[in-house]
Amino acid sequence: MDFTGRDFLRIQDFSAEELRYMLDVSKAFKKLKHERKSHKCFPDKNIVIVFEKTSTRTRCAFEVAGYDLGMGVTYLDPTGSQMGHKESVADTAQVLARFYDGIEFRGFKQETVNTLAEYSDVPVWNGLTDSCHPTQALADFMTMEERLGGLKGKTLAFVGDTRNNVSNSLMMMSAKMGVNYIACGPKELRPSDEIIAACQLEAEKSGAEIIITDDTNALRGTADAIYADVWLSMGEDKEKWGERILLLQPYQVTMEMMNNAKPETIFLHCLPSFHDLNTTTAQDVYEKFGISEMEVTDEVFNSERSAVMDEAENRMHTIKAVMYLTLKNK
Repeated sequence: MDFTGRDFLRIQDFSAEELRYMLDVSKAFKKLKHERKSHKCFPDKNIVIVFEKTSTRTRCAFEVAGYDLGMGVTYLDPTGSQMGHKESVADTAQVLARFYDGIEFRGFKQETVNTLAEYSDVPVWNGLTDSCHPTQALADFMTMEERLGGLKGKTLAFVGDTRNNVSNSLMMMSAKMGVNYIACGPKELRPSDEIIAACQLEAEKSGAEIIITDDTNALRGTADAIYADVWLSMGEDKEKWGERILLLQPYQVTMEMMNNAKPETIFLHCLPSFHDLNTTTAQDVYEKFGISEMEVTDEVFNSERSAVMDEAENRMHTIKAVMYLTLKNK
């Protein structure tokens, strides 16, 4: 398959066959990495990774993947460029495309990464926006396949704020790959009608089932993987913590929820996670609201059924595959 020069902005921009191929290439790169075999395919290329929103996994995954492929990597933090301040996104895109062979963007608005792609003539990769998180979804599906032995016909349940960017990308990828998807959360945090309709169309082709519910009983005996995310995303008003806790505490992933699903159900999370009090944010929430665990209990997070560290590692392998495929013939 030829991905040369293509942008990686949304899961819906790719066919099931193309996503399958990306996963296969990711597995090949993981094998090379674990066998410590060099794969510096692009010693003459350079990429830039632009971050409006800071990150541990996304930054490290892009940097290490770039270095492993032999490329030079420039990191621009939220204060590292004039984009959006003294220079338009369109102008920045054209400038960066003169210097670099590929551009990654992680930030607040999907509109920004779309503009970068429109005005540059090099591949642009979405590291996260308000509406989707495609590189995360690839890593999650790679992890599910490794831990569950396959994808087709499996059931993934996202529990919590089901209208967020991670859930949007997971629902679309599930629909395309023939994986049943349960979006389980309060009605107030339901996915948009637009994304539901788009996913339903894809599900009709693949045979997947899309379920939108506020009842956690929908997970009983069905979910092969249960996914949680933080209850308040970066950039949201901290004053909403109280409101979100009231809405989402009934959807906390506990060992009882895991056991009610299936004995072999795995737990997934994009990280970071508030499963204990070992962060300043968790401490602040505990002091104000008296809860020491949020979207998932520490028992589940640190159990053998938790695949979160596999997911974190697989960000690197899947991102490497995306960069390799879109750059390989340029």
